[in-house]
Amino acid sequence: MASDLSSLFSGGAGGGPERRIIAGLGNPGKEYAQTRHNAGFHALDKLAQKHGLTFTKMMSRGLVALGEIAGNKVALVKPQTFMNESGVCVGPVMKFFKSSAANLIVVYDELDIPPGSLRLRKNGGSGGHNGMKSIITHIGTQDFARLRVGIGRPPGRMDPAAFVLTPYAKSELELMQLTYGRAAESIERWMTEGIDRAMNWANAGTEEKD
Repeated sequence: MASDLSSLFSGGAGGGPERRIIAGLGNPGKEYAQTRHNAGFHALDKLAQKHGLTFTKMMSRGLVALGEIAGNKVALVKPQTFMNESGVCVGPVMKFFKSSAANLIVVYDELDIPPGSLRLRKNGGSGGHNGMKSIITHIGTQDFARLRVGIGRPPGRMDPAAFVLTPYAKSELELMQLTYGRAAESIERWMTEGIDRAMNWANAGTEEKD
């Protein structure tokens, strides 16, 4: 597969401004498609749909949609490695496009943020999220933007590891669709207005445990 990348993505690693890498995290397979842990996939689907992009290519064990958003070359990436090995995909994609960490944003689920809320940050640790641990390990830095999508805490004494693999209740679906729309707009603002202004917009009204 690696030997075929240049033909599949002709011009992808050429000159000009760096391509923005937008990675949404989740687990592949129908059994996980509607689960809370796939919030990153859902947000990228919303962004791709809004801009007429399609996930038609495989690269470094990830589904990739290439195109432009607001004048920026983008690669939308959904790793198919399962969550805990997300960096196995994201790292090589960044290397192929010669994109720096400054042009990476990762979208993923967050237990400590209420459903319907977002939290955009410039950098930081993994916060215990295994997908983020993998990406930080593989690209060698934690200095990249991340957009967390709130999914809330599990009810009662339910194991968080089990909770993230449950689907949303019907009563939550409308709220989450709106949230994915706001996530897509947050990513657009990150590209067009810069991280600080995008953070001010995305984080308005967010409650979080640090």
